[in-house]
Amino acid sequence: MTEIIFVVEEAPEGGYTARALSASIYTEADNLDLLRDAVRDAVRCHFDADARPRLIRLFRTHEEVIAA
Repeated sequence: MTEIIFVVEEAPEGGYTARALSASIYTEADNLDLLRDAVRDAVRCHFDADARPRLIRLFRTHEEVIAA
């Protein structure tokens, strides 16, 4: 695996969550800087050094609700 993709969403209670698409990895943090660190740490913990992806891609989603 050369890269791993995470979907990043704003958490309803505040902060952000990140969920990997191709592995069972989930993490959360209060802000985006802390989330980046948490994602890196989670990937390091999940994969052995020789199997670790070289690239982590964060795909941010943003939901907005407006009145009609």
